[in-house]
Amino acid sequence: MTQVTDILKVAYKSATQPLLDAFYEKEQHIPGSIHYTITRFYTQQPWMADNMGMLVYHINKQQPEENHLELCYCIGNNRFATEQNSTSGEPDIVDVFSFHFTAAFLKQFVHNIKLTNRKDEVLAFQHPQAFTKLFPLCSRKQTVLEALLTHGYAGALENVFVNAKIHELLLYSIECLIDEKEDGFTCRFLADESGRERIYLAREILLQRIGEPITIKELSRKVAINECYLKKGFKEVFGTTIFDFYQQQRMEHAKYLLYEKGLSVTDVSVLLGYSSISHFSAAFKKHTGLKPCDLLH
Repeated sequence: MTQVTDILKVAYKSATQPLLDAFYEKEQHIPGSIHYTITRFYTQQPWMADNMGMLVYHINKQQPEENHLELCYCIGNNRFATEQNSTSGEPDIVDVFSFHFTAAFLKQFVHNIKLTNRKDEVLAFQHPQAFTKLFPLCSRKQTVLEALLTHGYAGALENVFVNAKIHELLLYSIECLIDEKEDGFTCRFLADESGRERIYLAREILLQRIGEPITIKELSRKVAINECYLKKGFKEVFGTTIFDFYQQQRMEHAKYLLYEKGLSVTDVSVLLGYSSISHFSAAFKKHTGLKPCDLLH
């Protein structure tokens, strides 16, 4: 809750926390996965602050197991909340999001061994000093955050959707460390909206088939784009390869099914399309550093 309080203070530019009443909270704390909390507040006074984000990098060389990255966001009177409240006469609404990423979890996103920029150093926890960085919320980040509040999914489908959105949010937010432009792509076909839509459609198909692996050739046919463009476009938009993204989403969903739903290792391996328990267990261990049975209650 400390980081939530901090971002509220900074957003409101006040030495003390504004008077707020929490009336909605959703959280998830699965071992080895992303820990997150989404809290919706009523304000007891008009909220005039800017929407903003905060990245907090924690590093402890003596206790590396405590290394982690936190992302917090504050949105006042977002579009969805404003539409709801305009007819109800309720007070202003402020949404606060907090995401906690362990060093072990972030390691999977570091592909450049030379660590040529600050972003890679932070993801690999090779940057020597702890720091906090504030950044504005561009339309891309705000759209993702609003989707986390307004989606209509439930149960297992909700978990798949939320994991993918948090992955996207991490990508957009970590860009602030290397001063990349919020918009613009090097792949020319992504400058066209239809090109970007096909890449997003490819991701949706991957999520829909979380338990039915699909080849890149099949995926390229479904979104009507050649394999080369699909692979390059996906990497640029989502910061990872199609295979790595799909594996990451499968393993995060596996954690949820094991820990939250209490399914057996056998059931989870079948649901995720593995040919054997041993293949699933090996993939899970490689991705998470844990054995599937470690998450069973």
